[in-house]
Amino acid sequence: MKSNQSNIKKAKKYLNKNYCIGVPTETVYGLAANAYKNSAVKKIFNLKKRPKNNPLIVHYHSIDSLKQDCLIDGNFTKLYKKFSPGPITYVLQLKKDSKISKYVTNNKKSLAVRFPKHALFKNLLKQLDYPLAAPSANITTKVSAVKAKDVKEEFGKKIKFVLDGGTSNVGLESTIVSLINKPQILRLGGIEISKINQVLKNNLKFNRKKKYFGLSKISFFKGENFNLRS
Repeated sequence: MKSNQSNIKKAKKYLNKNYCIGVPTETVYGLAANAYKNSAVKKIFNLKKRPKNNPLIVHYHSIDSLKQDCLIDGNFTKLYKKFSPGPITYVLQLKKDSKISKYVTNNKKSLAVRFPKHALFKNLLKQLDYPLAAPSANITTKVSAVKAKDVKEEFGKKIKFVLDGGTSNVGLESTIVSLINKPQILRLGGIEISKINQVLKNNLKFNRKKKYFGLSKISFFKGENFNLRS
């Protein structure tokens, strides 16, 4: 426990200085940075060689922290109580006074948010006064990292620190559900649509042709793009 607390302090120190670090999630490691700082978020895109028009999922510790940035409704509350923390991502409407970096959202008025289940990552988020943008910790098109050493091998000295949370349990990416206007499934993943429909008492569908963030979902959400694969 002492070792974990010491490492969390190191992670917090680097994040506060707007560096990117490696963090463990339920399924793969993520490349995390302060979601409120343009300079920090731009480092994520540069390190991953990720297209700037591919938005990032932002990770929060609690609903209270989320309320600073997004509007929430009854549908979100129902799904959150049932499935979070866990492998589900919610696309919500940004508040006008949100501090979220424009690079996270590609200047859009919506934000993809998630509440990770990994205990060490949750502990880190609890000790920060900002959320973390954190796509998978690998160069775009390459295999996702499942161990701290994988992240180190991928980025070497380009990142300051990797929070070692052991080997990730590789699984499906998070299910992405948009709760803006009419709820829709934007990516298939760890939570079955039938379970979401049961909670919402709805009949949501996955429409591959639906446009989102200016890109078609079939290209935007496939593979490594827009994910922490969790």
